[in-house]
Amino acid sequence: MFVDEVVLDIEAGKGGNGCMAFRREKYIEMGGPWGGNGGKGSDILFEVDEGLNTLLDLRYKRLIKGTSGANGLGKGKHGKNAEDIVITVPPGTVISDIETGYVIADLTENGEKAVIASGGRGGRGNIAFATHRNPAPNYAENGEPGEQRRVKVELKLLADVGLVGLPSVGKSTFISKVSASRPKIAAYHFTTLKPNLGVTKTEDGRSFVIADLPGLIKGASLGEGLGDKFLKHIERTRVIAHIIDMSGFEGRDPYEDYVTINQELASFNKKIIEKPQIIIANKMDMPSSTLHLEKFKEKVDLPIYPISAAEDMGISDVLTVLADKLDTIKKEPLIEEEKFESHVLYKFKEEKPFTLHKDGNVWSIRGKEVEKVVQMTKFSSDEAAMRFATKLRKMGIDDALRKQGAQEGDTVRILDIEFEYKE
Repeated sequence: MFVDEVVLDIEAGKGGNGCMAFRREKYIEMGGPWGGNGGKGSDILFEVDEGLNTLLDLRYKRLIKGTSGANGLGKGKHGKNAEDIVITVPPGTVISDIETGYVIADLTENGEKAVIASGGRGGRGNIAFATHRNPAPNYAENGEPGEQRRVKVELKLLADVGLVGLPSVGKSTFISKVSASRPKIAAYHFTTLKPNLGVTKTEDGRSFVIADLPGLIKGASLGEGLGDKFLKHIERTRVIAHIIDMSGFEGRDPYEDYVTINQELASFNKKIIEKPQIIIANKMDMPSSTLHLEKFKEKVDLPIYPISAAEDMGISDVLTVLADKLDTIKKEPLIEEEKFESHVLYKFKEEKPFTLHKDGNVWSIRGKEVEKVVQMTKFSSDEAAMRFATKLRKMGIDDALRKQGAQEGDTVRILDIEFEYKE
């Protein structure tokens, strides 16, 4: 089964908790803090495996969850970092964040990796907080939560040449003649239900990849027939080879077929129609094809190459022409740089550090930054609580509550933690 698009919930591993411990040994006075740091949670990485050609393995994975780092221990022992989770995907996989719309990674080379969600850092043990003013801190941190995000994973095939055309014009026959690809071929529409890739070689030894893209009919870009399901796979191609049935066997006008397909390509993505294009006039072994070809040439000002895929006529010449064109066209990135997720742009678009909402006498504080402070605080001592209150004050929460009219004794809630507001 060919699967080229999935949506996944990604949750990287949480950092291990820091340890609060003190050195207590006979004959050693004032041993001081001795709690180690927690280990880092696992990252979620995607890696290209050139042996894959579908996202089928991800189709039934709703959630990919990392493992937590180990907790810190006494005697200054740090917790072990969790092993990263590596998800293998085919070459040509694009991963984007659904919430922001930005592309996280475009993976094209075998072995290429990208971190899609970062694991949380380990919480610090009380050794890490020791200072001259406070040589024996009575608090430690919980591990940082792992990054969570919903992503769209799309496969956009890596091909140099894209074969386009209406159903039953001979695309599958053509690719079967020029490569080892063996698509299903039959005399009815939509025989081909998935894109087929084939590596072909010219007589002078040059090779390139051809993709047979099925399902294009009038209205395909709007979801008709097989819809726009496979149009995305032509976005990476450098040359479009438009195969047209010149025989008119089904009562269609070859020129109208040509116009229909170009309209669908332009409707899907205007950049596709700007790609170099050649016309492959197929089924020239049929009696009516020569007349149709002459009329077609009067209307279309593009290179036209007559062939008969069924009879192996003219195919080698077309391959040479395609190779010549590819030699003059540079490979360009599929995605513009500004559409990639950058740390500066992404941070700018993030929500504010916190927001306030009042419900009766309860003030709810929300926001990723302030919630992270709560999650990483171990409320195991008065000293830890005081440190937590200091952090909130430095973030401006006290001032914001005061400006919004909070009264002494009002309840303030962050996640599942509640405390009383005091001036």
